[in-house]
Amino acid sequence: MSTNELRINGDLQPSAYDVGEVLSWRQSERAQQEHYDRIAPEYEAHYSDPDSLEYRRRFIYEPMFEGLSLSGSKVLDAMCGSGQTTEYLLSLGAHVTGLDIAHEVIERFKSQWTTSEAVRRSILDSGFPDDSFDCIAIVGGLHHMHPHLNETLREIHRVLKPGGYFCFMEPHEGSIPNIVRRFWYRHDRFFAANEAAIDLRSIEEEFHSQFHFKRVSYLGNVAFLLVFNSLIFRIPLSLKPHYAPLLMSIESRLRRLQGKLTSCFAIGQWQKQPRGN
Repeated sequence: MSTNELRINGDLQPSAYDVGEVLSWRQSERAQQEHYDRIAPEYEAHYSDPDSLEYRRRFIYEPMFEGLSLSGSKVLDAMCGSGQTTEYLLSLGAHVTGLDIAHEVIERFKSQWTTSEAVRRSILDSGFPDDSFDCIAIVGGLHHMHPHLNETLREIHRVLKPGGYFCFMEPHEGSIPNIVRRFWYRHDRFFAANEAAIDLRSIEEEFHSQFHFKRVSYLGNVAFLLVFNSLIFRIPLSLKPHYAPLLMSIESRLRRLQGKLTSCFAIGQWQKQPRGN
């Protein structure tokens, strides 16, 4: 397995951008890297336990990759963390590359998924050739990229093959849960300063000529809050197995009634426009 590492203090030199933009990237990404290295053990415990993984499978991964055949495909698990999404993608027969900027989590990724390539580098300057991947997946990473969200999406578009899919799950603007989320982001140590929900309408307007927006679903209610996000609510891991099955059953029923206003997150499935369109 090969590993391509980026030293944030010196190696980020994308020639297509001016020095001011690059310095801004370095500052925001260094802060993000340090933040996740600090909380990595707690984050790993609460987002990789069996109940959280079951939540991911049922309510994130299955709708996120619905209708796609990924067996034999080259898939980038971008902002991969320790590789929770990689585990699911490998079960589908995909060939997975993990990309993350944080040292602690990419080391965990390398130790767990030895058949997959691990790249420690910025999503803003991934270093991959154009048209490298059949599919790119991001679970909860885009909302960490403010104020460089559009640059992130341009890099995703660059390394995605024409006709390939960008699949993501993110907290979104325009919902009641986001009103509470804005306050929580400012006061909880588990969130970085630049985290904010994404505005799907504005980014779809910006990228309408590059992507075909095949599917957007609005999901997430009680189990998302108290099972998937047990860390944020300071719920002891020992309690989760006792209530998780009931809350996931409730969430499964409630999601049929949900729309943008009441949902905690959005799932998107975008397809890169073929050249010439």
